[in-house]
Amino acid sequence: MTKVEDENEAAARLEAALYSAGRPLSVEELIKASGTESRTKTLALLGALEKKVKTAFRAIEIAVLPDGSYVFQLKPEFNNVVRRYASKPILANATLKTLSYIAYMQPISSKQLVETRGTGVYSHLKELEQLDYISHQNVGRLKIYMTTAKFQKYFGISGDSDVLKEKLFKKIRRPASVPQPLTQQA
Repeated sequence: MTKVEDENEAAARLEAALYSAGRPLSVEELIKASGTESRTKTLALLGALEKKVKTAFRAIEIAVLPDGSYVFQLKPEFNNVVRRYASKPILANATLKTLSYIAYMQPISSKQLVETRGTGVYSHLKELEQLDYISHQNVGRLKIYMTTAKFQKYFGISGDSDVLKEKLFKKIRRPASVPQPLTQQA
């Protein structure tokens, strides 16, 4: 690839990459996209682009994720506004529920998943593994499932499984829906 000298051209290429990717891009990917071959120049262009987006747009932002990657996205406070206009989600609701259950309960066995989510979970597991959101380890005849780094990056969640569980709990917590343990009366 030819080195791009024109800053306007490099900035336009950064915009195009961030807009079209639909996922977070690492600084290395953005250096390639801009054609500058310079980390310093690419980061400076990104900074200028972030300022431009902040002043020009109210609902869209360039976010820097904990791993240092960049993503062009809708600000979280506008998610409910555009939900009805958004295109079909990547995952069906049932598959998304299975993914969130795995994320919250990980590591979790296939047996536990079938007991909780039903036999339809096998197709969910296949789809989630193909998307590289989950992985498994064989322990005897049992498969143990856990989320991957790609899952954490895509959903903007970082940290170990305890931090992940805490973040998920805060997002899905509903005061009246916490099941109470059954007690036997003598």
